[in-house]
Amino acid sequence: MIVVDNTILSDEIRDTLFCCNLEACLGACCVDGDAGAPLEEKEISEIEDYIDQIKPYMVPGGIKVVEKYGVFDYDIAGEYVTPLIADKDCVFVYYENGVARCAIEKAFEEGKIGFQKPISCHLYPIRTKAHKDYDAVNYHKWQICNPACTLGKENNLHLYRFLREPLIRKYGNEWYTQLVKILE
Repeated sequence: MIVVDNTILSDEIRDTLFCCNLEACLGACCVDGDAGAPLEEKEISEIEDYIDQIKPYMVPGGIKVVEKYGVFDYDIAGEYVTPLIADKDCVFVYYENGVARCAIEKAFEEGKIGFQKPISCHLYPIRTKAHKDYDAVNYHKWQICNPACTLGKENNLHLYRFLREPLIRKYGNEWYTQLVKILE
């Protein structure tokens, strides 16, 4: 267990070698699973504010779901998540050369919106859980990421290094500097 400020990280954050390999997994984390991506409450309003700029990048099925039900749903635990198309694909998915990608991120990259994508997506395969006095920060091990683990080993790239930018986005630069100091 690793403690940095008000976060408790699993040892797997330090020990796992990881580097996304979209050409191998084809963006499976956007289309597999039993619920959409976790959303923070503040992210829902940001997505709602930008939905008209995001829609041009979405697939028709995703637009239809969002127009009928809105930009969020609830998982089995009652937590906010992105809605799904036919209980499979995230509503914000689009495909580029057979790879599932994020319409929110595409709108951000093209300068159409100021919101990159949900932090849970940016951090994946790290999952965070807010508790009263701390955040639990854990590695979500899933077979769809086996190619990413293989590529991480080939590049000797640790998960916390691969996810530097989203970890800083979530917890700040000072927090990340402390993490690296503890781990190295």
